[in-house]
Amino acid sequence: MTMEERMEKGFLWTDTGAYIEEQTRAKALMYEFNMLHPSKREKRIELLHEIFASVGENVWMEPPLTVARGKTVTIGNNCYFNANLILVDDYKITIGNGVLVAPNVTIATTGHPVHPALRPNGEMYSFPVVIEDNVWIGCNVAIMPGVTIGENSVVGAGSVVTKDVPPNVVAVGNPCRVLRPITDRDLEYYYKNRKVNP
Repeated sequence: MTMEERMEKGFLWTDTGAYIEEQTRAKALMYEFNMLHPSKREKRIELLHEIFASVGENVWMEPPLTVARGKTVTIGNNCYFNANLILVDDYKITIGNGVLVAPNVTIATTGHPVHPALRPNGEMYSFPVVIEDNVWIGCNVAIMPGVTIGENSVVGAGSVVTKDVPPNVVAVGNPCRVLRPITDRDLEYYYKNRKVNP
């Protein structure tokens, strides 16, 4: 069984020469993306299409960006990613349409076994992460392997997401838990007691 097959089955795996070559390619593209002058908007968009498996329309990403492979990530339409996005994308990350990501967010598909006897050579496991349509992820959020965040949900700043988040909720904390559903009141008040139409 190849390391890629082991990864797909959720088994422990380690780096291979081919994997390291992929990482080197991704790092070169990432370096170019991060070093571009702000006026080079079109080139930055072009590089996103080279870095990732697929990128929809009207997607913007502020540098700096960190990826492991790049080609394992798919991004839908009308998404915005603020600065310092870290993608531990050894395996699949699927991002839907209309997703907003605040600064300093980490999305990790990979972890290591807890017991040191199981990681003498850096053994790791990977599980896909899915972020569905219209999700908003607050700043300094960490999303762990195997998590799905349901459509329209909001993950509050500083959360550590270790389990799935259902659709249409606000979830916060470490570990992240559902705080409340998103309701019609949220159409009337955009922030605390601030009315949309005063």
